[in-house]
Amino acid sequence: MRYHGAVIRPPSEANSLIVQVTYGCSNNTCDFCGTYLEKPFAVRPFDEVVDDILNLPSTVRNRVDRVFLADGDAMALSPGKLHAILDLLHRALPNLERVSSYANARNLLAKSVEDLASLRERKLELVYLGLESGDDQTLADIHKGMTVAEQIEGCRRASAAGIGLSVTAILGLAGAERSLPHARATGKALSAIDPQFIGILTLMLTPGTAMERKVARGEVMLPDSLGMLHELREIVAATDVTDCLFRSNHASNYLPVGGHLPRDKAAMVASLDKVLTAPESIRLRPESWRLL
Repeated sequence: MRYHGAVIRPPSEANSLIVQVTYGCSNNTCDFCGTYLEKPFAVRPFDEVVDDILNLPSTVRNRVDRVFLADGDAMALSPGKLHAILDLLHRALPNLERVSSYANARNLLAKSVEDLASLRERKLELVYLGLESGDDQTLADIHKGMTVAEQIEGCRRASAAGIGLSVTAILGLAGAERSLPHARATGKALSAIDPQFIGILTLMLTPGTAMERKVARGEVMLPDSLGMLHELREIVAATDVTDCLFRSNHASNYLPVGGHLPRDKAAMVASLDKVLTAPESIRLRPESWRLL
């Protein structure tokens, strides 16, 4: 497989075949994200995708059961282009069970439920969406480029088409000043989306990003580690979903917390309350260990 530039994937796609079908991110405006600063968005030529897949050794092709479509925005492609890619994967990979991709709300809203259902029929079964925050002021401040309502509606369309959702939010994104409104609104938005998976990350300041510059200039003051955990507690407390695996075990987090919601909600809130009341009782991940 040939890859252009840095390629990222969700942790849960570690055993998937990564197929790069776009470059970069069609949005690429978020203040906190430095992933694609040096990689403008573009659609990869379909012929290259075909070559990569067909030139895999037959032993590899027969072993692949999951595929992740990279880069950050494969769902920016039209339904027709996605059909061609998915059909290629089915022809070439006899044991393919599932295809997944990152997505943003704008690209989901550009497709009808029928369009998305046609992708689901071709085994695109899961999309990963960065909600970031359920607070419109926070989304505007970080230049997300879309509203909470748009994100909820985009996710609703995916769910209506039978596509699963893995949604992430980021602690600290609103700074200390709007920390708790951001957290509570995020729990409310996650409840409205009702995804199968929720992942919570903690803000990392990436060199070269607008967020790093804002913090350096003193325009944004970030919560400390306990402040981040207070946000996490408020998100869990405000989230009411049907059946969801909730995780804050990403390497950026100070404390891994997880469980199934709603079953484990009370226990998760109680464990976070215990840490916040007696922080000396638990060892948080040191700053130098984050992302290791």
